[in-house]
Amino acid sequence: MRARMALNLAEVPFTLHEVSLKDKPAKMLEISPKGTVPVLQLADGLVIEESLEIALWAFDQQDPQHYLQDNEGLKNALELIEKNDGEFKHWLDRYKYADRHLEFSPEYYRDKGEEFLQQLEHRLQQSRFLMGEQPCIADMAIMPFVRQFAHVDREWFYATPYPRLQLWLFQWLESDLFKKIMAKPPKN
Repeated sequence: MRARMALNLAEVPFTLHEVSLKDKPAKMLEISPKGTVPVLQLADGLVIEESLEIALWAFDQQDPQHYLQDNEGLKNALELIEKNDGEFKHWLDRYKYADRHLEFSPEYYRDKGEEFLQQLEHRLQQSRFLMGEQPCIADMAIMPFVRQFAHVDREWFYATPYPRLQLWLFQWLESDLFKKIMAKPPKN
């Protein structure tokens, strides 16, 4: 989602290929032997294999809505994304797949992940978006993970005392951008 959102926001043309990870295409494995998605191959042959790296590359090409902000704003956004991609994703994966991580209960994993949600709620009490009054790369990069966390138990998530976070997520999910990137590409 990150890569698709960034490429769309940066107005960078690209061709989307839906990939079944159970049946990875040979062409994909040829350009990216590690076989993970997303992967972006540029016209010059350069391959970018991480969603955040793709997003940063896209916004380096063009950033009409200023998602990268100024240097200090970008530094702060990247620090928040690092927390998301590290600790929060760790707990999200265990919460989402608790049947594979039997060391603790799903509620334990949820509680650990909820600590990050509390931080996001606090930020959103201060401003409309995570880093201020305009969306930035932090909002776009973190939203897919909050969405996953919320979807593990939607009833629980929407009963939490995080109204700003819930509204922020709802606005992203209802945005034209999100609807566009979630549309299935035509079959090849």
